[in-house]
Amino acid sequence: MSKVFVLPGGKTRDQQCSGPNSLLSKQQTGLQRLLQKAEYGVCENLRKLEITGVSCRDVYAKRINPRVKSGRFMKILPDYEHMEYRDVYTCLLHRYRHILGLWQPDIGPYGGLLNVVVDGFFIIGWMYLPPHDPHVDDPMRFKPLFRIHLMERKSATVECMYGHKGPHNGHIQIVKKDEFSTKCNQTDHHRMSGGRQEEFRTWLREEWGRTLEDIFHEHMQELILMKFIYTSQYDNCLTYRRIYLPPSNADDLLKPGLFKGTYGSHGLEIVMLSFHGKKAKGTKITGDPNIPAGQQTVEIDLAHPIQLPDIENLCNFNELSRIVLEVQEQVRREQQEEEEGQDKEEGRSRQGDSQQVEQPVQRDDAEAEGTEAAGVAATQESALTLQPFVLPVGVISRNKDYPRTCRMCFYGTGLIAGHGFTSPERTPGIFILFDDDRFGFIWLELKSFSLYSRIKVSFQNAEAPSREAFDEMLKNIQLMTT
Repeated sequence: MSKVFVLPGGKTRDQQCSGPNSLLSKQQTGLQRLLQKAEYGVCENLRKLEITGVSCRDVYAKRINPRVKSGRFMKILPDYEHMEYRDVYTCLLHRYRHILGLWQPDIGPYGGLLNVVVDGFFIIGWMYLPPHDPHVDDPMRFKPLFRIHLMERKSATVECMYGHKGPHNGHIQIVKKDEFSTKCNQTDHHRMSGGRQEEFRTWLREEWGRTLEDIFHEHMQELILMKFIYTSQYDNCLTYRRIYLPPSNADDLLKPGLFKGTYGSHGLEIVMLSFHGKKAKGTKITGDPNIPAGQQTVEIDLAHPIQLPDIENLCNFNELSRIVLEVQEQVRREQQEEEEGQDKEEGRSRQGDSQQVEQPVQRDDAEAEGTEAAGVAATQESALTLQPFVLPVGVISRNKDYPRTCRMCFYGTGLIAGHGFTSPERTPGIFILFDDDRFGFIWLELKSFSLYSRIKVSFQNAEAPSREAFDEMLKNIQLMTT
């Protein structure tokens, strides 16, 4: 995008005046900044709106094709020819700027992923949904939940997009900077003529891509029916809390971000992978009655790589289990030694022997750094070599089309629990890195395999302002469901 903007009257940004009487210039400058997708995330891929080399007034005032399709809805737009761009900025874009970005709805254990974007003359809230189970490599699906635009010069109109009868009256309340709520004022638009049965069949086709008769597993049928009953009661009256994409570092094992993952009878769920020193964490953005959204589903110990056996022994579940449990015991011993060492250090400090302790501690730190550097070098070297991979006999996988080679494996733990998040427990498992966009996790206790595939969507206004802000966000969404 050009850095020089042409303003009404032919002046460029550098030529505009300053001073107490330059309100118009300030509004123009604000609108120019608005149009930069780095700040407001103009959604170019939805409307293909190109803003280069034209004035701000031309962009927001010129007559356009009155019929605009966005997703599966159509709306005849009002005539914007006589609308002031200042009204568009003041009443729409500036007023609702705090709701742009990524959000997680409070829908009990299920959660969700909402992306609010500027789309031409609209602000639209798109709910992102995983592809139909078990096609984890398919692209994400999305549907509009609400939209905001100017129907009259001084007033922004909020419309609910939920249901199948088109846009209708809605309301948005911005509770605070990182929280807002939506309310539908015409929930009768969500009802279908065939009653709850028709609504359920329609929801099932959209959510799972099949009919109930196609699902033979009785437990899976119960889970699906439970989710429909629970989620449909909200009628798009929801509270949303802001979430951030994880920050990345050059030495991360792979680029952090959002992934789709297989979770047995629960179907596909969205997981956020983030790195924290020698640990990597997978946090659920969408969840289920066992492990709700916000909980840490997997944790990877990057300090303990696992060397897979040859392909013949890899087919033997007992052999793989033995290797993982040996690493688990090693991790337990190291944690115990570390705790004992800390107790000894505290005892020596109380005796006032800090000078004698200082020198060997420095040598230990140097040795630890050397060992860690050697481990990182070995890890990077082994990552360049692909090794054959096959699931052990007896391990259940929803997706049979998983990669047959992998780069690296690490010891990890996975969170399991009973229905209603009862008796949660971290159990041993193995993290498998397949490539830059896919990884897997074998849950030893469940004899189950989850395959994760990267969500390849460029989300705007989703970067955390700091590492501390991201960590605080993770803690807050976990507390919501604890």
